[in-house]
Amino acid sequence: MPVYVDREAPKLWRKICTETFLEISLLEENWKLIFAGLVFQYIHGLAAHGVHYLHRPGPTLQDAGFFLLPELGPDKNYMSETVFTIIFCSFVLWTFHPFVFQCKRIYTVLIWCRVFAYLVVSQSLRIITFYSTQLPGPNYHCREGSKLARLPRPESLLQVLLINFPQGVTYGCGDLIFSSHMIFSLVFVRTYQKYGTRRCIKQFAWLLAVAQSLLIIASRKHYTVDIVVAWYTVNLVVFFVDKKLPELPDRSAGFTALPLLPLSTRDKDGKNKEEHQNLLNGNSVTIPD
Repeated sequence: MPVYVDREAPKLWRKICTETFLEISLLEENWKLIFAGLVFQYIHGLAAHGVHYLHRPGPTLQDAGFFLLPELGPDKNYMSETVFTIIFCSFVLWTFHPFVFQCKRIYTVLIWCRVFAYLVVSQSLRIITFYSTQLPGPNYHCREGSKLARLPRPESLLQVLLINFPQGVTYGCGDLIFSSHMIFSLVFVRTYQKYGTRRCIKQFAWLLAVAQSLLIIASRKHYTVDIVVAWYTVNLVVFFVDKKLPELPDRSAGFTALPLLPLSTRDKDGKNKEEHQNLLNGNSVTIPD
């Protein structure tokens, strides 16, 4: 159904309306991919919760990172989570910037289709890996003597399917190789590296990813091998998935015009229909003041 934007409406509101209409059109074509990616996030969480039932606490393994980095202690576990939250929230906001900013390279729906492809492949490899071998968790709640280190047999299937939320998500054990936090961070940083425009932000994003890696090890949430495997696995996944997927259309050569949509009921003529078709085809047009 066409959306009509009054010519006198504020420019920002016209941008938002136009971009929303365009993204809805893309979502109608790609909603199955987005939905499948979201469903797999639950499957990944369910698998991570399931391996907790298999976890057996034991002595912390010898680790080079533990030897080199001083232990932060349980009271400073929030530091790595803070860095992860910054990366996560910043990336999500960036993917929605086409709704507000005039200069844009990406379509929000298409970039999330690609991100979910990266995540699903990486998380599938992660599930296979941590179910293959269960290591004694180095985190404080996974060590011998902790009541959370082992889970009792579930009383019902519903208890398993609900992942004991939120405690089951926060205090998981056994899903070590490789780090889920690093999967998300590296996928987001690699995506911005390719489709972002600010060089300084790209450099800062890589710096945050390195800082998060060190903080995770210093917080004893993962062994160093979990971080190292994440770094090369995710980068290889992104590389090979990009080889298989078609390249995303680049909008930086121009920008979407607001009047591509009919401006009022009086303007519904053949010219506007032709311009609207150009919008869906990704052609660039100039925005009049």
